[in-house]
Amino acid sequence: MNRWTAADMPPQEGRVAVVTGTGGLGLEDALALARAGAEVIIAGRSARKGAQAVDRIRSEVPGAKVQFGEIDLASLKSVATFVARLDQQRSHIDLLINNAGVMVPPQRKETADGFELQLGTNYLGHFALTAGLMPLLRKSKQPRVVTLSSVAARNGQINFADLQYASRYVPMEAYGQSKLACLMFAFELQRRSLAGNWGITSIAAHPGVSRTDLLHNAPGRMSAQGLIRTYLWFLFQPAAQGALPTLYAATAPDAEGGGYYGPNGLSETRGYPAPSKVPQQALDKAVAGRLWTLSEQMTGITFGEYA
Repeated sequence: MNRWTAADMPPQEGRVAVVTGTGGLGLEDALALARAGAEVIIAGRSARKGAQAVDRIRSEVPGAKVQFGEIDLASLKSVATFVARLDQQRSHIDLLINNAGVMVPPQRKETADGFELQLGTNYLGHFALTAGLMPLLRKSKQPRVVTLSSVAARNGQINFADLQYASRYVPMEAYGQSKLACLMFAFELQRRSLAGNWGITSIAAHPGVSRTDLLHNAPGRMSAQGLIRTYLWFLFQPAAQGALPTLYAATAPDAEGGGYYGPNGLSETRGYPAPSKVPQQALDKAVAGRLWTLSEQMTGITFGEYA
């Protein structure tokens, strides 16, 4: 795994990949996968940004098999519509990368279904998407699901007493909770896949600290976080570098189910893919099981129906 790069990816011809997020890391994931020969569905809210992403990929990879799929992860109805569309269009899906997200909006916001925005978009939307795509994933010979966490998960806690941060909204706490939930979901999905013989390999990854528009788009360009992103840009590694742990988890033959991969340098903020240190709270199987059951109740989706 020493200094693994996208050039080390095995050929991806014949594989169909769904990547959420049309900019930043998602775009870099889709670009690298298309370059390796995969057929890529890059999914996001904005048709305009989706078209720009598709144009960028086609300009850099002539003949790339890529299309945009409209999905708003902050709406369970939109997730269901996206899944139904793929059910009609596809016979199988080989890879799902749960990448898209929102980060630290200064005021508490809610999704279309009344969930706190970060938990609803980063975690519950992807929970529902993964469940919905299970039948197509299970028709693949070697399906993988890669779910993105964050270094912020280190300080995250699953706050069952106020999961939606309705009584006391602290933006970074809510973000850390959402990304810890993503990490625990990846681990729990692997455990349940093994126990239920689903055949899904579930892996988690994080990008370190990467140069994307996430901090500009959420707290805002003039926020403390946005100003750090603008003027201390050199502290952030390029998005293409930040995408490497995800691409490793998605394609490397020796990436392990139930593994967690991130950059190998400067406290996992930058560098090349390597096994990441798992926060102790992410290993609590009782909390993971409770969160899974609660997530099924909140979304109205039961994984068993799809598996």
